[in-house]
Amino acid sequence: PQVMRYQVLLSLMLSSQTKDQVTSAAMLRLRQHGLTVDRILQMDDATLGQMIYPVGFWRNKVKYIKQTTAILKEKYGGDIPRTVEELVQLPGVGPKMAHLAMTIAWDSVSGIAVDTHVHRITNRLKWVKKETKHPEETRVALEDWLPRDLWREINWLLVGFGQQTCLPVNPRCNECLNRDLCPAAKRH
Repeated sequence: PQVMRYQVLLSLMLSSQTKDQVTSAAMLRLRQHGLTVDRILQMDDATLGQMIYPVGFWRNKVKYIKQTTAILKEKYGGDIPRTVEELVQLPGVGPKMAHLAMTIAWDSVSGIAVDTHVHRITNRLKWVKKETKHPEETRVALEDWLPRDLWREINWLLVGFGQQTCLPVNPRCNECLNRDLCPAAKRH
């Protein structure tokens, strides 16, 4: 379970600004090499970079992965933290990743994981009382009214929808099943 939690965290770190297929391929290469805290600490930066390339911002992610892994070894006995507050202290880990890590790795719903898709779509649907500018504002606004038992799945539901239908530019409103109740669809 400890190795699985570590791999969940690394997968989330790699996924930022990266297509799912690219993240998946990088994780496969890392797992084939033995994706554990000790193996990553033993690996030189160049090798790690080759294994995760072409993920977005791969050079920065090499640094973050090495720094985070060292902290996990030193401070958490090789495991990942059990709280959002501790997770966001790790280099390269933001609130969205922390909430997803809590849900996937610890089976604990600590909050709504708001990425660019959830932020955009919930604003378009007017699920927030007033338009929010940042994902963290959106998270707070959603958590204020959305029943807690729906927090786990909102990210999974809206990310795919945002990648396929409710696109950032030129949303496919004419194909969308929500077009009759979506305020944004009426404008397109």
